[in-house]
Formats: sequence, C-alpha cells, structure tokens
Amino acid sequence: MTITKHSPGLPLIGLLIHSLFFPLQAQEVTLLFAGDAMQHQSQIDHAFRNGQYDYSSYFQYLKEEITSADLAIVNLEATLAGEPYKGYPRFSAPDEYARALKEAGFDIFLNANNHIVDRGNAGVLRTLSALDSMTILHTGVFGSIMEKEQNYPLIVEKEGIRFAFLNYTYGTNGFYASPPVIVNYIQKDSIRKDIQKAKALGADVIIANMHWGLEYKMIQNKTQENLAEFMMEEGVDLVVGAHPHVVQPSKVVTDSLGNIKRVIVYSLGNLVSGMIAPNTEGGQLVKATFRKIRDKVRIQSAEYALIYRHKAKKGKKIDFTVVPVALAEKNDSLPDKTIIPLDAADYRKMKTFSGNARAVLLKHNKGVSEYKPCKK
Repeated sequence: MTITKHSPGLPLIGLLIHSLFFPLQAQEVTLLFAGDAMQHQSQIDHAFRNGQYDYSSYFQYLKEEITSADLAIVNLEATLAGEPYKGYPRFSAPDEYARALKEAGFDIFLNANNHIVDRGNAGVLRTLSALDSMTILHTGVFGSIMEKEQNYPLIVEKEGIRFAFLNYTYGTNGFYASPPVIVNYIQKDSIRKDIQKAKALGADVIIANMHWGLEYKMIQNKTQENLAEFMMEEGVDLVVGAHPHVVQPSKVVTDSLGNIKRVIVYSLGNLVSGMIAPNTEGGQLVKATFRKIRDKVRIQSAEYALIYRHKAKKGKKIDFTVVPVALAEKNDSLPDKTIIPLDAADYRKMKTFSGNARAVLLKHNKGVSEYKPCKK
C-alpha cells in the first residue's frame, strides 16, 4: 500500500479538495505469532524416513494461513546443534526442521528460551550459524557482543511500518552460555535499555516476545502480569508469551476513545510437539493487524485461532500435522462436513483440547476473539 502525497505547491483550498477526493491510503500490516515449535524424540524418530528427515506433513494445513501474514514469528524451542539428534531434556533437532518452518512461511525465529543452551556454547553457535545459512531472521541469542549491538533490537520494516522485536527468557534450565555468547534473560534494566534503543532506532511498534510463566498453567501469574505492565509503561505495544505449553488468555488495553493501545498475549501454547500432558496437544495462533495513516500507527485488531497437533499413522511411522481447529470441526453446510477430516477418536481428542482452551479464552480474554484461518 502507498500514501498519496500532496503536491508541495498546492494551495490550502487545493489541499482540502485533494484530501476529499484522494484520501490518504492506510498502510496495513498483519503479524502472525505461533508458539513453541518443539522436537521431542517421538517427532525425530518418526520424521526419519528413507535415510532423511521429512517434515512435509507438519504444516500442510497451516501454510496458507502463515504465508497470508506479512510477518510470521515462531519460537524455535530446540537447538540445531547437530548429531546426535535428541529430544527432551537436551534438545538438538535436525536442520531440516528449521527449513520446514521456513518453507511453511515463518519469517522470524525466536531463540531466547529455556532450551537454547541445552548443548552448550557449541550448540548455540551452530544454531545461529545454521539459521544464518538458511537466511532466516532470528533474535534473542547472539554469538558476541558486537553481533548483539549490530542486530538488536531486530528491526523489520513492512509497508513503511518499523517493527522492533525484543526476545527474553526467564532462564536456561541451569545451563549457562559462556562469553562471547549472549542469551537475553528477563532483567528489567536490560529490557528498559532495549526499549529505549528501539525508540532511538525509529521503531513505530515495539514487540516483546517473552519466554515466561509456569508450565501447564492455563492462567497467567502475577509475575507475568507485573512484567507486562512494566514493559507497556516503558513503551512496548505488544507482549507475546510462550513457555507454559498451554494457551493462556490475551487482552487489549484501550484508550478513552476505545482505540487499542496495547495487546498482551500471555501464552500461545505449543505450535507442534510430542508432548502428551493434558492441554499440550496444541495452542493458538495470534494475528495482530497494524495500520498506519499520516505517520500514526495503531493496532487495528488482535484475534486468535486454535491449532491442534494431529498424529496419523502412516505404515510404521506417524505423521505429525498441525490442524486449524476451526477447519477440522464438523460443519453441516459442507458436503463432507469438514474441511480437514479426522477419524472419530482423533476428532474427540481435538474437541477435548479445543473445549478446554475455549473455556479459558472465552472467559478471560478481553478484546481478543477467535477467527477462522485460511482454507487449504
């Protein structure tokens, strides 16, 4: 989209007439956020076929929705540390997994999470190098101070809107990177400085991607709430959380006129994983739309879509597939009743997950409603 510019020599009456018949066009950008992209041992084992790792089933029903966004962001909760490939508790995923995420349409990978140092400094550095070799934007972890100073906050411009991406983790499971590697931890002084730097770099929108909260808890805690409030007071526009592996509520903060000023998403849950604990079989995508008119950027809307990790047997292997719940739910107006068919047992599992998630989000969300993703 473009902005219609006035002619420098146009008199006042001409400006009024021009603006009446040729109004400024809004520049609009949509961001899509996905939660924890994990690689448990079951995923690694079943992806290995015919001598290579195949993730082609993972995002076949989600790719159109991801690519429809102007920017898609995902939390890569695994290292790319090389062989031997292992799942929990010290992750190292095949490089093919990162490529599959990129091919699905994800533009930005978040690295500041509690598993990034699972394989030590060597694992961190190889992860960063692998992502660079695939020309994938990433943030939250850096190979040196100089690298961080040059690339953080991550600034991405779309349609004339400058987005600053921040990324922090509560910890790294007792493992610590040693210099020169830097992992962004949740520390208020550092966050404040990073926000100030983002403003100095001309960011229109500041987004804080947080790895925080308590695992398996579907309601945020006071620590999350207080930290979100602190960041918003400092100038963050959008706070997006991950780590609990289950969905948590979202809310918009409005001004006196009802315009959206800030958005908080406490937890996206899982994008895809091998987890079997209750309510970890899926998560939510959150879509935020920004509009810029006359150099003023506003958040137009924030919505969520539930996603479910489906496991389908294929010979001796299992295909992991991320299914948009709204597209898999039965609809009597459709000839086959559903866009994405699941067998009866899997359908019941999906409905149990979505029922629990919706119960929480419908009760606690404020200004963030559910939407239906793009059809395949």
